[in-house]
Amino acid sequence: MSLGGIAIAIGVMVDAAIVMIENLHKHMSDEIVTDENRWNIVQKSTMEVGPSIFYSLLIVAFSFLPVFALQAQEGRMFTPLAFTKTYAMAVSAGLAITLVPVLLGYFVRGKILAENKNPVNKLLIAIYRPFIHFILKGPKLVLMFAVVILGITYWPLSNLGSEFMPDLDEGDWMYMPTTLPGISIGKARQILQQTDKLIKTFPEVKSVFGKIGRAETATDPAPLTMIETIIQLKPKSEWREGMTSEKLKQEMDKRVKILGVTNAWVMPIKTRIDMLATGIKTPVGIKILGPDLKKIQKIGEELEPILKQVPGTLSVYSERVAGGRYINVDIDRKKAARYGLNIADIQEVVSSAIGGMNITQTVEGLERYPVNLRYPQTYRDSVDKLKLLPIVAPTGAHIALGDVAKIIIEDGPPAIKSENARLTGWIFVDIQDRDLGSYVEDAKKIVNEKVKLPAGYTLSWSGQYEYMNRAKERLAKIIPITLVIIFMLLYFNFKRFSEVILIMVTLPLSLVGGIWFLYLLNYNLSIAVWVGFIALAGVTIEIGVLMLVYLNQALKTRLEKVKKENKELTRKDVEDAVSNGALLRVRPIIMTVSSTLAGLLPIMLGAGTGSEVMRRIAAPMVGGLISATLLTLIVIPSVFLVWKSKKLDGNK
Repeated sequence: MSLGGIAIAIGVMVDAAIVMIENLHKHMSDEIVTDENRWNIVQKSTMEVGPSIFYSLLIVAFSFLPVFALQAQEGRMFTPLAFTKTYAMAVSAGLAITLVPVLLGYFVRGKILAENKNPVNKLLIAIYRPFIHFILKGPKLVLMFAVVILGITYWPLSNLGSEFMPDLDEGDWMYMPTTLPGISIGKARQILQQTDKLIKTFPEVKSVFGKIGRAETATDPAPLTMIETIIQLKPKSEWREGMTSEKLKQEMDKRVKILGVTNAWVMPIKTRIDMLATGIKTPVGIKILGPDLKKIQKIGEELEPILKQVPGTLSVYSERVAGGRYINVDIDRKKAARYGLNIADIQEVVSSAIGGMNITQTVEGLERYPVNLRYPQTYRDSVDKLKLLPIVAPTGAHIALGDVAKIIIEDGPPAIKSENARLTGWIFVDIQDRDLGSYVEDAKKIVNEKVKLPAGYTLSWSGQYEYMNRAKERLAKIIPITLVIIFMLLYFNFKRFSEVILIMVTLPLSLVGGIWFLYLLNYNLSIAVWVGFIALAGVTIEIGVLMLVYLNQALKTRLEKVKKENKELTRKDVEDAVSNGALLRVRPIIMTVSSTLAGLLPIMLGAGTGSEVMRRIAAPMVGGLISATLLTLIVIPSVFLVWKSKKLDGNK
C-alpha cells in the first residue's frame, strides 16, 4: 500500500516542480539574467505560483482525510498508504516555498530557451493550438457536451457492482464445508477422507490436509460438523492450459458433492479474520435473533430454499441451532436411596467411567502427558451398553446404571450463541458470479416478500456486507467535511468564491474516465476503488488550480497591456489571454500526467498477492487522469472564458 502512496506523491511533486521551473523559465526568457537580478527574478517567479502550489499540495494532503477515518480491517489496510502520501505532500508543500526556490536560483543557469523554442513544448503547442482555438469559438457548446458526457456516465456507474474488498489470491485455499448436526465421529472421519481424496485428484493441487471438529485448545470451538481442509496449490505455471482460479473452484465444487454436506471455498487468512470479527466464514451471512432456539432454527430452514432462488447463490446452509443429540442420565433418587447411593456417587461413576479420570502423568523428557482411565469404548458406545455399566453400592451390591437411572437420547442445541443479549442462529451464504451489494439487495427483497418473521425475531445481514456498510457510512460522514476543508483552502488561495466554485463544479467531470475504465475492466466499486477516486480528486484539484493560476496570469498580463494602450478589454482579448494561458500550461500537464501514469502502470500490470487491491486503487486514477487532462485543457478554459465574458458584458 505504501508503494501506491509513493507513486501518487511522486506524480504530484513532479508537477509542482515543473510548474515552478516553467514559470521561472518564462521570466528568465523575458529578461536578461545577471548575477545582480537573478534572485529578484526567482523571487518574482516564486511569488506568482508559490502560494498556489503550496495550497494545492495541502489540498492533495487533506483529500486523504476520509482514508484516515476508515476503521477496523479497511483502516489497517489503507492507513499506510494514506500516511505515506500525506507525509510526502505535507513536506512537499513546505519545500515548494522554501527549498525549491533556492535550488532554482542556484541550478537554473545559462541560456534559457524561450517557451516557443523548446522542442517538446513546440510539438505539444502545435498539437494543442488548433483544439484550443476551436474550443474558444464555441465554449458554451463545449460545456453542453461535457454535461452530456457526465450524464451518459450514469449508465456505466449504475452497472458497476459493489463489494467490500476484492478477493485476495493468497495462493492456497481452504475448503470449509458444513454437515448437519448429529454426525458420528466415524462418519465424519469418512467424509473428511473422501473429500481429501477427491480434491487431491486435481493436477493443480500439491497437497491436501483436512481437520474436522475442534482442536485441543479453548480458542477453537469448532463443532464436529465443521471441516477445515487446507489446499496447497502448485504454481500457476504448472496448471493446465487455460485454467483459472475461478474455473478450478467451479470444477472442484462439482466434483466434491456429498449428500448432507454444504460446500464453501474460501481463502485461509481472510476467512480467519472474518470469523474472528463477525463469526461468518462466507461472503454473506444472516444472523437470526430471537428468544427461542427452536423457532430460530425453523426460520433458518425456511430461508434456505428461498435464498437458493437468488441468482448467484453457490450454497446456503442454516445452522441447526436446536439439532444436537444428547444422552441424558436422569437419576431416580428413590431407587438410588434403596441401595444407599446418593446423587454424587452415581455422577462420579458416570464421570469417570464414560468421561475418564486422570490418575497420574507420564514424563517423556521435558514433556508431561496425563494418563486417563475409563471404560473401553465397546462398553459405552450405545445407550443399551451404558445402562449396563456396573456400580458397586455401599452395601456391596453389584447393580447396573440402568437400575438407578433413566438413560435416554434427547434433542438440544449443539451450541448456544448470543449477540446483544439475544439468542442467535447463523446462515452461511456463498456466492459466485455476483457482486456482494447487488446480491444482498436482491436477497433482501425476496426474503421480505416471502418470509414473515414472528414477533420478537429479527434478521441481521452480516459477513463482508457488514464491513461494506460500515465503511460506506463512515465515508458518507467524513467526505462532506473534507470537501468543506478543500473549499476553504481554495478560498484562501484565490480569495474569490467564483473561482473556488469553478474548480468544485468541474471536479465531477474528472471522475468520468475513472468510472468508464472500471466498467471496461469489469471491476466492482469497493473501498479500494473509493480510495483511488479520493486520490484522483486531490490530483485533479491540484492540476485545475494551477491551470486557473496560469489563466489568471495571462488575463492580468493582457489587461495591463490594454490599459497601457488606453483601450477597453474586449472578448477577443479575453480569448487570446485564455489561449495563451492554456498553451503555457500544456507541457506541465502532459508531463504531470505522464509521470503519474508511469508510476501507476507497474501497479496495474503487477501480479501476486495484494495486486488485486492495488489495481483497484490505480484503475480510477489511470482512467481519471485521462478525463482530468481533458477537463483541464478543454473544460476549464471554456468555463473561464464564459465566466469572464459575462463579467465583461456586465461591466458594460
